[in-house]
Amino acid sequence: MYHESTSSGLTPDWVRRAEPIEGVERIEAWFHGSAYSMHRHDTYAIGRTLAGVQSFNYRRSQRNSLPGNTLVLHPDEAHDGQAGTDEGFQYRMVYVEPALFQEVLGGQALPFLEGGVTTDRRLEVATVALLQHVSYTLEPLEQSDALAELANALAAVTGTPARTAKGDFLAARRARDYLHANCSRVVALDELEAVTGRDRWSLSHDFRRFYGTSPYRYLTMRRLDAVRHMLLAGTSLACAAAAAGFADQSHMTRHFSKTFGLTPGRWLQVAGGVPRG
Repeated sequence: MYHESTSSGLTPDWVRRAEPIEGVERIEAWFHGSAYSMHRHDTYAIGRTLAGVQSFNYRRSQRNSLPGNTLVLHPDEAHDGQAGTDEGFQYRMVYVEPALFQEVLGGQALPFLEGGVTTDRRLEVATVALLQHVSYTLEPLEQSDALAELANALAAVTGTPARTAKGDFLAARRARDYLHANCSRVVALDELEAVTGRDRWSLSHDFRRFYGTSPYRYLTMRRLDAVRHMLLAGTSLACAAAAAGFADQSHMTRHFSKTFGLTPGRWLQVAGGVPRG
């Protein structure tokens, strides 16, 4: 979904939106000069400045976000938006319904980040998945994992007590077995809930507790295992990516490089194989 407007100057302003999925909206935008007048959302607005200086008035003070900074605007807090310099600014934002975070926090007070802008590494890492380019479609399990990680990071950064629970090992094991058997396709959240008898948020907690990673991360690793096996057997990069369940070759390459520190082609060279396109 795409929307473009034109500012009073020569620089075109634009906003690109991903299709909303289950209470989550994602946008990327560029603005020159004034972007938004004072307004408020009933959602969290969490984003990252990509270029320029992103300025806004928030809780009686002007804030300035630089490239790489993370923004966390609390629900129902008035704010505006404008470029802090003549060059304009670019950013990505995700809007999350508070009810989704409450599914993770279990009735704790909503996390509130004073000031609205942070360089905290924990929030930077926790927002990576949700703040990908809007052309990228998040898998349901990927989005669920990312929301749980972000809710827990917000709680940790703001000092909000996170929910504690003993966990259900049998449910986590059923989830692990199911993901292992179905790693080459998109796994729906409702089917994982049906298999395990646990809601998605409790299951995410269980899985991390007993297997040290998230369900989606486990699924991705199994796909990467399959990719490496196929590459060594002579399968092309594109075919291996498709057969393993990745959206495309670039999607696979991004996860591969992030996991192993090498591109698939380079990994295959040092592993003794010959990369094929």
